[in-house]
Amino acid sequence: MREFSADTPAPHDPALNVPGLLLRRLARGASSVIFERSTGLGGSWAPVTVAEFVREVTALAKGLVARGLEPGDRVAIMSRTRYEWTLTDFAVWFAGGVGVPVYETSSAEQVEWILSNSGASLVVVETAAHAAVVGQVREAVPAVREVVVIDEGGLADLVAAGAGVEDAEIERRRSLATAADLATIIYTSGTTGRPKGVELSHGNFVDNARNGVAALTEVCATPGSRTLLFMPLAHVFARFIQMVAIEAGSPLGHTPDTRNLLADFASFRPTYILAVPRVFEKVYNSAEQKAGHGAKLKLFRWAAKVSITYSRALDTASGPSAQLKAAHALASSLVLRKLRDAMGGSLRYAISGGAPLGERLGHYYRGLGLVVLEGYGLTETTAPSAVNRPGLIKIGTVGPAYPGTSLRVDDDGNVFAKGPHVFRGYHDNPEATAEVLDADGWFATGDIGTLDDDGYLRLTGRAKELIVTAGGKNVAPAVLEDRFRGHPLVSQVVVVGDGRPFIGALVTLDADMLPGWLSMHGLPPMDVRAAGRHPEVLAALDRAAARANEAVSRAESIRKVRVLDGDFTEANGYLTPSLKVKRALVLKDFAADVDELYVDTREK
Repeated sequence: MREFSADTPAPHDPALNVPGLLLRRLARGASSVIFERSTGLGGSWAPVTVAEFVREVTALAKGLVARGLEPGDRVAIMSRTRYEWTLTDFAVWFAGGVGVPVYETSSAEQVEWILSNSGASLVVVETAAHAAVVGQVREAVPAVREVVVIDEGGLADLVAAGAGVEDAEIERRRSLATAADLATIIYTSGTTGRPKGVELSHGNFVDNARNGVAALTEVCATPGSRTLLFMPLAHVFARFIQMVAIEAGSPLGHTPDTRNLLADFASFRPTYILAVPRVFEKVYNSAEQKAGHGAKLKLFRWAAKVSITYSRALDTASGPSAQLKAAHALASSLVLRKLRDAMGGSLRYAISGGAPLGERLGHYYRGLGLVVLEGYGLTETTAPSAVNRPGLIKIGTVGPAYPGTSLRVDDDGNVFAKGPHVFRGYHDNPEATAEVLDADGWFATGDIGTLDDDGYLRLTGRAKELIVTAGGKNVAPAVLEDRFRGHPLVSQVVVVGDGRPFIGALVTLDADMLPGWLSMHGLPPMDVRAAGRHPEVLAALDRAAARANEAVSRAESIRKVRVLDGDFTEANGYLTPSLKVKRALVLKDFAADVDELYVDTREK
């Protein structure tokens, strides 16, 4: 058993709630910019001051009161990431309510469960299409009195309805909640089973934000700091960063469409962002593909190798040699600087979570000039429980304990967390709560990992995903999957082998990257299905598996690969909204493909 605890730079205030966090920011500077809204005109952004935002929040909160919202009532929010999401979120709190995020990609069945289980009385949706999804289940959720559609002027209608509500009533309501009171119910995106409602308190958010700003001042609270939010606000990670930006005083912009991300980076010029590893993989793979072939491709790969080597040398006692510094300067002038400029030119830090990033990409981006601070947390811990931070970075780990957090790893590798960020329980599910929260406040995360002598956490996978081969070898699939996914052809990987003679892998191809890869290798155009049977594509995937195997022992290595005809997406139900593969569903639906891996059980 190993245990490490981090200091708490921001002492707990039992009276401070989320509205209070915003009003503290107002007191520090009413005319300072808190958000910037896209105007949709040539990449321009319009500033919103703290005073303007508080006025808008108050006016919308009055509308909610006028429509019958009582303190403690639940309001569901179903929308893409946009300014109005944040505005509604805070208006619900100012009216004394509890926000319930719903992923905008959710099915009618998922929406029905969340609305009924949470007891939502009002639903705010972005579009008519979202309203139609809610409409399919209205009879099953009689507690829902009204559906407000943002794109149809619903928020303006609420503001108009609340014109007669007194300021004093909003002041009373926004002051009702203490740090211990319920702020939100976030439903886990659910890789298995029905989503559980995670109850997070005002104190969970407030303490995490205040401690985060204290620990990450260099990232988010220095003059000029600004961030562009593109992850779903239904995810706790994005909601947490929103709080951090408000506490830090760094302007925040919203963008709902990652397809326009580079253009938005160029116009907004963020200095820090948050993202999941798949975003970093896609950016790298796209850059490599754009390099083309021949001399340009060789130059890109040389620059990438120099970037990685340079970053690794930063972690040594002697640092980069004079020769390596010169090579890095040349690589920067020829290639790396252009890649930095493509991400807006001002980006210095990225916070990565949700899955392991992998050492190769971590070093590549740091060598490029973008420090990726890999962290770790769950919905139940209000996002971070551990995070690398400037001056305290070990690439390949998820960092030391987050400020105010204690981490424990038992002799079996099970990871536990404790602190003011840990949730109070699952909504209306005391049995599930008792399974993961003990009497002393320790939360069983379900993850497997190790703590080194400096208290840095390294994750190896989920306990429930651990594979035990027929030979009795325990294999954590995440390490292999993360490395394998680094190949530009690969979209998703599911490592298999439970009770089998060796480890295999189901692989899906990236349809966006495939055409460029085929062209670079002198192959004719073909669809994903045909490519998955082509000898040169299969040979490339075998080489990618071999590179992934370098991280594990022979007994843990991937021996055979099977390429599937399609991909795993949110639309077909195999990915969660946070882009995690629903492993159990994949293993069930593709059982025949798994069996095919073992028809000829001779190992490669």
